[in-house]
Amino acid sequence: MRTSPGWMKVGVGRVAALGLLGALLLPLVGLALAISPAELWAGVQDARFGPALLLSLRTSLLSLGVVVAGGLPLAWWLARSRSRIARLVEVLVDLPLVLPPAVVGVGLLMAYGRRGLLGGVLESVGVSLPFTSAAVVVAQVVVAAPFFVQAAATAFRSVREEQLLVAQTLGASRAEAIWRVAVPAALPGLVAGASLAWARALGEFGATLIFAGSLPGITQTMPIAIYAALERDVSLAVTFALALAAIATVILLALRLGPGRGVGAGLRRGRR
Repeated sequence: MRTSPGWMKVGVGRVAALGLLGALLLPLVGLALAISPAELWAGVQDARFGPALLLSLRTSLLSLGVVVAGGLPLAWWLARSRSRIARLVEVLVDLPLVLPPAVVGVGLLMAYGRRGLLGGVLESVGVSLPFTSAAVVVAQVVVAAPFFVQAAATAFRSVREEQLLVAQTLGASRAEAIWRVAVPAALPGLVAGASLAWARALGEFGATLIFAGSLPGITQTMPIAIYAALERDVSLAVTFALALAAIATVILLALRLGPGRGVGAGLRRGRR
């Protein structure tokens, strides 16, 4: 009798865990069962499918390149600096994670729109950013960058300073030591962060819709195409959603089974 409350707690915990797992998986099951293979094939052949998919892939890969190029040095500084400024910057970098995408989109308009902070400067050189493919990339960079910077900074913190000093005593400069020692040592974490950032950029919707609009072939990415298709053809929207879900699944499988598989072990070793 004394042990029954413990067993009851375990049982309740299992039910709660299974309930949460079901809540996570049920939407995917609903998507998979929503249309027939024939409807799925017809959706893939739709004239709107190819342009939206190619635009999403092109802009997300371009934004990933921007995120990695700027995120590597930023993450290294955040990992190595112990100043209060670095901690403040870290909070600011993470801010897009908690802001609603609509807030990010309006903020981008206020920064780069015609009446925004940089709108006049951009217009003076003949650049109009909102409602262009470039605006899609900017929105994706803003929402995806925190995922890479977080993961990269965590991975860089596992690199011991002694490793860099050894490389420098062998004649390498500080920059060469970072590139040849720190980056390879942190590679699993960098790959994981890049994968998550790419997935986030690929699925970006709210900020892109507000800042770039929904122009087919120009700014209408797959998530926006799903929203547009829901008003006219639910089967087409489901096809687009299944395509994005399949891509996300591939990214996660590559992350778990590829180089990113060793992220957790690498970080644990770094903390010892």
